[in-house]
Amino acid sequence: MKNKFIKSTIILIIGGFITKILGMIIKIVMTRLLGTEGIGIYMLISPTFMLLIALAQLGLPTAISKIVAENKVKSKNLIFSIIPFSLIINLVIIIVMLFISSFIANNLLHEPRSYYALICTGLVLPFISISSILRGYFFGKQRMIPHVVSNVTEDIVRLIIIILGLPLFLSRGVEIAVAFIVLSNIFSELTSIIVLFFFIPKGFKLEKDDFMPQKKNVKNILNIALPTTSSRLIGNIGHFLEPIILTTLLLKSGYSNNFIVKEYGIINGYVLPLILLPSFFTMAISQALVPIVSNSYSNGKIDITKRRIKQAIFFSLLIGIPSTLIFEFFPEFLLKFIYKTNEGITYIKFLAPICLLHYVQSPISSSLQAMGKAKDSMKGTLYGMLIRTLLLSLLCICKIGLWGLIITIAFNIIFVTIYDYLKVKKYLKS
Repeated sequence: MKNKFIKSTIILIIGGFITKILGMIIKIVMTRLLGTEGIGIYMLISPTFMLLIALAQLGLPTAISKIVAENKVKSKNLIFSIIPFSLIINLVIIIVMLFISSFIANNLLHEPRSYYALICTGLVLPFISISSILRGYFFGKQRMIPHVVSNVTEDIVRLIIIILGLPLFLSRGVEIAVAFIVLSNIFSELTSIIVLFFFIPKGFKLEKDDFMPQKKNVKNILNIALPTTSSRLIGNIGHFLEPIILTTLLLKSGYSNNFIVKEYGIINGYVLPLILLPSFFTMAISQALVPIVSNSYSNGKIDITKRRIKQAIFFSLLIGIPSTLIFEFFPEFLLKFIYKTNEGITYIKFLAPICLLHYVQSPISSSLQAMGKAKDSMKGTLYGMLIRTLLLSLLCICKIGLWGLIITIAFNIIFVTIYDYLKVKKYLKS
């Protein structure tokens, strides 16, 4: 069990590092080609995109990973039982987005140029959903290499598509270019799906019964998935409301639309991606932790569960502390080196120490879900989102610009991390 955890973590860390570097290169190419204005538009639609992904996935990958790890049901039928259900959800979301994208762009985001990108978000969802379900299966089997290889291949394909295609679509307008970036996910996710199929065992055989959806399997998955996705959905709803509240209240406070788009692009395009760069490490730990904690906790091995969670927190701090010091003392160098800009320095200096808590939040929250306590994680996210939304609304009318967003991000990180930690501590005592 210990060897599997360490091996899985190392594989995911190496893979996470490679994909994070590729992701950073993609972000650099995007920011340099699109400019601050284009990145601002992309970042305005990103919360909506993330909310749609959460709705489309419905927590299915985590549920599949947990059930497969317990090794109590036939995995093949589990997958084929849930894929049709997932595709129906995706189809409904696509149809809804065709009707409401114009309203979101014009009346909520107050940015008409985001319309085409919002339409495109729905078209990408089925590919993301299927690839995530397959990844959930491999995670449950504690096979991390397929996940790593598919992620790396996916990012390479997306990088190539953006480098070749973005200049062409930019000539047709920044709104078309942003829509193209969203659509590039179709090709990258399709590549990921194909790669994952190559890792299916040689002796893998499908029987007629495997293709027949079982109500019991769907029910078992949903029993885990719905509480799990509730937490993610609540967080995504909060992020969805974020640009809507910002643009509406800041416009009423006298700020220009160009100022809001620019500053929002700086925070979400430069600042947050930079200081959250070490999160690839904590995400790798969290992903490896889920099947281990799920197995040990369900079998009553509390001491092993405690050790694994403590190890996860220790490793997260091991990378988080030096990263925080670098971000705090050398933000200008990093911004110029990566993005060729010096905008966002003060934001970074303020958020860097607080993001140390964010690095340990991921393994703690994943532990709650793996222990079957997703409802507690959901409550923490809900309370955090409600407080964050209220605080953001209040700060937006205080005429402090986008600092209202920075302060609410910081508060949310502190609150949710402490809440989840106290819950994990409580259940490991009982």
